[in-house]
Amino acid sequence: MTLQQILYALKISETGSMNRAASELFVSQPTLTNAIHELEAEIGQALFLRSNRGVVPTEAGRRFLGDARSILNQYQTLKDRYTGSGPRRSFAVSTQHFSFAVKCFVSMVKALDPASYKLAIRETRTLDVIRDVGSGISNLGILYLSEFNRKYIVKLLDEAGLDFTPITSCQACVYLHKDHPLAGRDALSLEDLAPYPCLSFDQGADSLFYLAEEILSDNEFERSIKVSDRSTVLNLMIGLNGYTLCPGVVCEELNGDVCRVIPYQEDADNPNRRMEIGYLTKKNALLSEAAQEYIRQLTAYFADRHEEAKE
Repeated sequence: MTLQQILYALKISETGSMNRAASELFVSQPTLTNAIHELEAEIGQALFLRSNRGVVPTEAGRRFLGDARSILNQYQTLKDRYTGSGPRRSFAVSTQHFSFAVKCFVSMVKALDPASYKLAIRETRTLDVIRDVGSGISNLGILYLSEFNRKYIVKLLDEAGLDFTPITSCQACVYLHKDHPLAGRDALSLEDLAPYPCLSFDQGADSLFYLAEEILSDNEFERSIKVSDRSTVLNLMIGLNGYTLCPGVVCEELNGDVCRVIPYQEDADNPNRRMEIGYLTKKNALLSEAAQEYIRQLTAYFADRHEEAKE
């Protein structure tokens, strides 16, 4: 197995076409086809299904491609670090819908100030965060664990070969617009919130309680609305007096002061829960300079918040 064969397989997966992959790789289609046949013969499994509609990975192919992306990322990190060929140029993070993740991404780019780079940040569903890091599409992932979802999420992480490193912990808060009728309260219970719609991020077909981005997701909410992005959440907070249950870590530098974070008031039937926020990496991964800087920015951001809370 060669690095060249790995690159060929990844390009075929990316384009979904042998012809297009060959064109973008500047090789003939027979050369590309022979290289993939040799690779499949060596590992004893078919990597792609070919039809007149294109080329798609087999189940074995999807597993191979995930490992292949990780190998390629590690190779590029080694090359950048030891040959001086432009470190800091490539990095991707996938995250649940956290504004602090965007803030730290901005700080990372400013701190590195590279002359050229290829960066990505993806706000996406919980399962996609895990899949992105597991498949090598992203170098890091950001999500939270609690006593409610921990067993299920950790099982998914183990299956994907990922480590979870905690950064901070906090309890659930209520997030709503500053003009909301309840915005002046010191604390809010589910009973207080019952007349208003609860907003939560859609997890698609994988919409299990354990995958929810909002803590206390297993509670019954008489009024609920699923959304797919943070801007829609804000619009519905304004238009419908909606609210969401969040970790209370909101970046006002990016979001402004249009919303309020109010402590959630638990009761006997609806206790609060502690959320542990952290980052995902491939097990034994060699982290690029950009990945290390992003983690430093995350750590510094929460350290500053803790110091502010003490004052």
